[in-house]
Amino acid sequence: MQTVIVNGQEIEIGATDRLNGIQAARRVGVEIPHYCWHPGLSVVASCRMCLVETGTRDKATGKITMVPKLVPACQTPAVDGSVFVTDSDIVKASRARVEEALLIDHPIDCPICDKAGECLLQDYHFEHGQAQRRADIKPFTSRRREVGPTVSLFVDRCVMCTRCVRFTREVSGTSELMVINRGSKEEIDSFPGFPLDNKLAGNVVDLCPVGALGDKDFLYQQRVWFLENQPNVCGGCSTGCSISTEFHQDTVYRLKPRENPHINKWWICDDGRYGWHHLHDPARILSAARSESVSPSNGSEKSPEWSDVVVALRKDLGVAIGPSGKLGVSVSPMLTLEEAWMLCTLAREIDPGAMLAVGYVPSIGSDETFPGGFMIRAEKCPNRLGVEQIVAMFDPSVRSWNDLVSSASNGEITAAWISGGYPFPWIDQTTADAFHTMSCLVVQDLFDSPLTKKAHWRLPSVGFAERAGTWINASHRAQGFSWAIRPPAGVWPEGRLFWNMLGRKGLYDPGVIRREFATGSAALSALFDDIPAHGIDLRISQLASST
Repeated sequence: MQTVIVNGQEIEIGATDRLNGIQAARRVGVEIPHYCWHPGLSVVASCRMCLVETGTRDKATGKITMVPKLVPACQTPAVDGSVFVTDSDIVKASRARVEEALLIDHPIDCPICDKAGECLLQDYHFEHGQAQRRADIKPFTSRRREVGPTVSLFVDRCVMCTRCVRFTREVSGTSELMVINRGSKEEIDSFPGFPLDNKLAGNVVDLCPVGALGDKDFLYQQRVWFLENQPNVCGGCSTGCSISTEFHQDTVYRLKPRENPHINKWWICDDGRYGWHHLHDPARILSAARSESVSPSNGSEKSPEWSDVVVALRKDLGVAIGPSGKLGVSVSPMLTLEEAWMLCTLAREIDPGAMLAVGYVPSIGSDETFPGGFMIRAEKCPNRLGVEQIVAMFDPSVRSWNDLVSSASNGEITAAWISGGYPFPWIDQTTADAFHTMSCLVVQDLFDSPLTKKAHWRLPSVGFAERAGTWINASHRAQGFSWAIRPPAGVWPEGRLFWNMLGRKGLYDPGVIRREFATGSAALSALFDDIPAHGIDLRISQLASST
């Protein structure tokens, strides 16, 4: 082990750790202010906010020799014997001067700036700035420049940290942004004819330490101090990015990436970032509906209470199956492991020979990999691997959606329960027609489709931010999450419905269900205990258990 000293405190770091002064200081709870440095980008040491005193301690004599000038902590490696001083008078004076220089030409428009409340310039001014402003305050507003379809640049707010420029070169690999002019006239701009229009563009807004880059989707929508934050998982594709859902009064306002070195590092794609609007779409199915005929449009549709749904739905399926029929169930890859397990259990209680199939797996194009290592998966569902493992616990053959459609067309099943939860159109008329002979067709989805028009029971589904449970992504990493917002009035989440139909008492508890199926599955046994924030790699856990 190697020893590093920060403000007189010794810390041990591994021989293979590649830390700089900022990262070493964090090990002892000291935060060195910085603007330009980010762990996912190259080091430029341009903002000078992280200047510290540094030196080395001789291992043999213990004598400390300090460098005669301040150095940027972001650019100074923490190696054996390194010494960092972050709280001396000279360091504090340096930070105050840097802050003062940045604020001389910075517009004082915090009341209308979206970054207010989470702005490093604000925070560092109060913590490290001068006691009072020594320059004249010149009232002016920042120039706004559109650099892309989703991002606006407020030019005069920029502190020229160049995080956004480096991101487009090193992570997205698209290089739309650049620095124009020189000296005090420097500005960020996009190359002529090449707007900031890549699939990771929204990350530059997260990277910006001040209010220079604004997300048009969030701009002027809500003050950040009103927002609540819930750790969540993106349901847009099988990458399963760790995200934070930010909301207020059951309304989502934005999604931001949550750092996870095993999945998405510090980033999310724009498809995921802006893929929450369906949660508040007025076209959503908002209540349970039962039809006496195949076509609910004939006026025979009823909207029963949920307490009646729990009893009547199970009864209708039992009658439809009768002594010689068969139930077919599509277990959607949008469901959590817990919801999928309860649906399979419920199906086998209603019909011990029920056909269980993995639901429709949407796929668009091919996987996209970016220079920074981020990947957007073609598979547009979050839990296909997880649902396959759950279905395999009941039927090792693991049938597919196409198998279920074929069985419906051939008359092999007489009743069907189709779980959906897809935030986009997913089924065409031809496929829906395969289920027209069902004695009882249950469709559970977010929006109406050709299939819901044929349903005897039409049930609402919930979105990713309204459910709780566990998903397994394409890399076999399981992540647990809780709901952020309540679903619209009148909507029961799938988990609550299945829980009640199984006769469970009390409130739905995903943890109880997870421990039940983890006990009965070697592949999922690692999920018995609480799941850490970064998830569990089930391949590693299975290898460990086998040895």
